[in-house]
Amino acid sequence: MTDTDPRRNLARRIAGEVTLSTDPGATIRKWRTDFDVSQTELANSLDVSSSVISDYESGRRESPGIGFVRRVVDGLLDIDEARGGDRIRQYARVVSAGFDSDVVADLREYPRTVALDRFYDAIDATEVQAGDADRVSGHTVINSIAVITRLSSEEFYRLYGQSTSRALVFTDITRGESPLVAQRVVTPTPNAIVLHGITEDDLWEHAPKLARADGLSLALTQQDPDEMLDALAGLP
Repeated sequence: MTDTDPRRNLARRIAGEVTLSTDPGATIRKWRTDFDVSQTELANSLDVSSSVISDYESGRRESPGIGFVRRVVDGLLDIDEARGGDRIRQYARVVSAGFDSDVVADLREYPRTVALDRFYDAIDATEVQAGDADRVSGHTVINSIAVITRLSSEEFYRLYGQSTSRALVFTDITRGESPLVAQRVVTPTPNAIVLHGITEDDLWEHAPKLARADGLSLALTQQDPDEMLDALAGLP
């Protein structure tokens, strides 16, 4: 029987990554920052000093035992649940769609459509090319390098979730060529593409032209990644 408990599944994922890592301290740090939890918050949850967390993450202490790893995992998940459980829900949505969380950071359908202007305001995005649609029904946050190198064309379709009336937000962007070229090959197209981490000066010169040809809105944002995910969690 398949285990459908999102917290338990995520706990297993984190614990497995830490225990199998060649640098468990760095892996703990990665998950702690993914959850937007400070060393002090985690230390308080575990009833240890902040220096204990810092020493493990920096490698000054020997690799943590399975007991301590389990406490770290439970501490991160407890903190997230106390905040409303946004990270656990994000992970559950991504896994249920068949993706790894390092490929897709979030995939969500909205209970009602959201004006594109409001979506852009939430993530501090600037539109550089208007599209044919002015509303979205969901979003997918995608690592651009991972999606190009690891997903087949069939898997790419699943990025749209339940509707193509959505915004695809691509992170780890250099100039924006790959997402725009991919849209020329893979149909249908989303209502909007957002390129994260670059300015208009960095943008590939042909990107707006391709967006215009496909009738999709193109926007840029440099918002902090965790802040962006938190803002998206508040929509609609």
